Amino acid sequence: MPVRKIIHVDCDCFYAAVEMRDNPALRNVPLAIGGSAEQRGVISTCNYVARRFGIHSAMPTKWALRQCPSLVLLPHSFERYRDASRRVQQIFLSYTERIEPLSLDEAYLDVTGLPHCHGSATLMAQEIRQRIEQEVGITASAGIAPNKLLAKIASDWNKPNGQFVIRPEDVADFMPGLPIGKLWGIGKVTAERLARHGLHTCADVQRLTLQQLTLEFGNLGASLYAQSRGRDEREVKQREQRKSLSVEHTYARDLPDLETCLAQVPALYADFHQRLQRSSRGTPPNKAFVKIKYHDFTQTTMECSSREPEIELFAELLSKAWPRGKKPVRLLGVGIRFAEKETLPVDSHTLPLW
Repeated sequence: MPVRKIIHVDCDCFYAAVEMRDNPALRNVPLAIGGSAEQRGVISTCNYVARRFGIHSAMPTKWALRQCPSLVLLPHSFERYRDASRRVQQIFLSYTERIEPLSLDEAYLDVTGLPHCHGSATLMAQEIRQRIEQEVGITASAGIAPNKLLAKIASDWNKPNGQFVIRPEDVADFMPGLPIGKLWGIGKVTAERLARHGLHTCADVQRLTLQQLTLEFGNLGASLYAQSRGRDEREVKQREQRKSLSVEHTYARDLPDLETCLAQVPALYADFHQRLQRSSRGTPPNKAFVKIKYHDFTQTTMECSSREPEIELFAELLSKAWPRGKKPVRLLGVGIRFAEKETLPVDSHTLPLW
């Protein structure tokens, strides 16, 4: 088996980054995203300017405002965050299908044995980060390593907007000086408990045998023994086989009427067709659909059977669906649903190539 090549990509201060992208005036001021102090809200994330004041995620908003009275506090805008996340995921998919998303802003990618960038995971990570900045307008950091544990540790090494690689031959020298709190599953309370036993770094753990660690800490001890040596056998868990493929766009200004909506179909279809060409799904589509979200957040979808959905079909579906609300539109989407393998006809050679 070849040595695995794992990339962990983590977008930098994601929610705040999207807000700064959409409003550049926020880039040089302390900015945080979270709930209001009056409603006992907490900070979800903040930019690096705010971090200089000691602001951090999970901090009560009330405390944050005390530490930084000039803090600009914004509510969440999940529609825009999800849109940015989808665009980042689309970039990942152009390199590998072996993706394990952890949240809207981070994921593991297994690029073992893939041909991109001459097989270099380091160059792939660099290219992915460049594309995220150019195509999504935010920055991301990356870690490259032979397993998930080390890749996640590495992605935090050169933040923000940087990357770090831990090669298999580097692991033995890298691990001893690593603080124990950097290991997977070791939170603040557990780290304090281990510190009371004189375990502060991985070097401290490496001096103990597996038997000593398991006798003292049970399953945690066995995990510490492996992790302190940089070992991690967890696989990148791929997402379930895709059942549909679609693109959506939220507009900065509501689309006032059907004619304006129809004018957006060519751009949506071009984006959709590009994604379809990159998809590795083996079965053909059997349905086409459109999605409409009106300005008041009510929404509707319309679909029909189709194995070769063209731009004209999406326009027709949109024309039939829009009158259900007859209201300004904030979001449009087009997509397909894939046929299940068992429903394919015997003469499958007559099906279109996708």
